Amino acid sequence: MLQRDHHRTSRGATAPALKGGGWHRLGNALKTTVLLAGLTALVLLIGQRLGGAQGLAMAGFFAVIMNFGSYWFSDRIALAIHGAQPLPYEQAPWLHAMVERLSARAGMPKPKVYLLPTPQPNAFATGRNPSHAAVAVTAGILELLDERELEGVLAHEIGHVRNRDTLIGTVAATLAGIISYAAQMLFWFGGSMLSRGDDEEGGGIAGAMSNLGLLLVAPIAATLLQLAVSRSREYGADATGAELCGDPDALASALLKMERGAEAMPYDRAPATSHLFIVNPLHHGGVMALFSTHPPIPERVRRLREMSARMGGRSRARGGWEYAY
Repeated sequence: MLQRDHHRTSRGATAPALKGGGWHRLGNALKTTVLLAGLTALVLLIGQRLGGAQGLAMAGFFAVIMNFGSYWFSDRIALAIHGAQPLPYEQAPWLHAMVERLSARAGMPKPKVYLLPTPQPNAFATGRNPSHAAVAVTAGILELLDERELEGVLAHEIGHVRNRDTLIGTVAATLAGIISYAAQMLFWFGGSMLSRGDDEEGGGIAGAMSNLGLLLVAPIAATLLQLAVSRSREYGADATGAELCGDPDALASALLKMERGAEAMPYDRAPATSHLFIVNPLHHGGVMALFSTHPPIPERVRRLREMSARMGGRSRARGGWEYAY
């Protein structure tokens, strides 16, 4: 059994329910709709360059099928990829109680709870909506974080579900993957395709250069669009999670601990899903940090510290870990 010496927090069930968030979700939906439309447009463009009108039709059909699959099966796919197993209530009643309390404050059903058998401290949420959602925690996070910090992490993940980020992230990753795969097809089978303009459209060198440019730009554009979706939603989930647990400093402390854990124990299983985790499990430093699906931890911590100050330092009064950059 996964036990804790003290599994009741001072916040309890008497804290006020989370209110608002409608405008945040609306703005998030509008921004993501534009970004996903851009990803879909790239899919269609690559399809047209690969096979003309027939390729365009096939790309459109493929995009619809992938979006449909992502909507209905995103939670099962993500959990299966990482070998997550359902965590029975009897093994960690305190953890289930924590998830249930936070979900009630968010005004949503309790998500299913899963455990990932990896020592890296991390967590993610998945599912198409609050009624079909799951929260997964790693074995490492249960060892590293104290209960106050763990509640901040779970609040962040429930914030993702409440803000409808889980479906957005899965669809963005799926479409970005399609674009990258199509670009690889263009590269490996592009000998005749790059010269289509010469035979069919009269484009000659200009047509070939256009296709070559698409080959180089498409994966980069897909990555940048995916980053825009992922980074913006992390800030939103941090804010929602801090409001849910009422303790921004706890989430800030947890982020710092998990970042160090990711540095010490990188987790490279299914890199395409790395954006689902609260902290980048791959932890690329240096120049590669510019292409990370997560915003910088120092910036996330700074925003949470400012949020704590606006709340009057109530979270600091509870005690806990203190970190500074």
